[in-house]
Amino acid sequence: MDWGGVMTTDIFASFSAFCVAEGLHADTVRDLFMKDPAARELLGDFERGRLADADFEARFAAVLGVAEPAGLIGRLFGGMGPNVELLDAVERLRAAGVKTGLLSNSWGTATYPADQLTKLFDVLVISGELDVRKPEPGIYEVAVERMGLPADQLVFVDDLRGNLKPARALGIHTVHHVDNATTLAALDEAFAAFTA
Repeated sequence: MDWGGVMTTDIFASFSAFCVAEGLHADTVRDLFMKDPAARELLGDFERGRLADADFEARFAAVLGVAEPAGLIGRLFGGMGPNVELLDAVERLRAAGVKTGLLSNSWGTATYPADQLTKLFDVLVISGELDVRKPEPGIYEVAVERMGLPADQLVFVDDLRGNLKPARALGIHTVHHVDNATTLAALDEAFAAFTA
């Protein structure tokens, strides 16, 4: 499972709320990360763990033209909350004996609730701890290795389509998370196929 945008509410809605609160166009953060080479490189370095939180905040605040860099990460994620339905589903799967794993591009050191991670997941694959990020193939290889199962016995859920293609290339079943009902139905279908 991915974290931001899957196990949480929509990350892009949080970015939009941040932009509005800072007096920016609502799509500024999304557009920078999708279209601006310098912003994409900055994000990539941060997700790989090559930048400390304060360094990223200072540099990205300058790109955005935001006056106060301190606490920028918290403000970017301030509109994001837990996706209770999927959190509960993962907890039920693990309680039923399904091995669960998190595969996530990290946003610094304090964006994950550590107590929830250990409660929900057997395996954690977090980009900032590995110097590799989605969609780079190496992070999916680490995930398969740590899960200790054949790739075709794994399901990966992500809200970004571009993060699913490398997983499929390894034989991992993928689910593009758009809404909870669709994701839960796809997970049920995948697990039914595994046990058939």
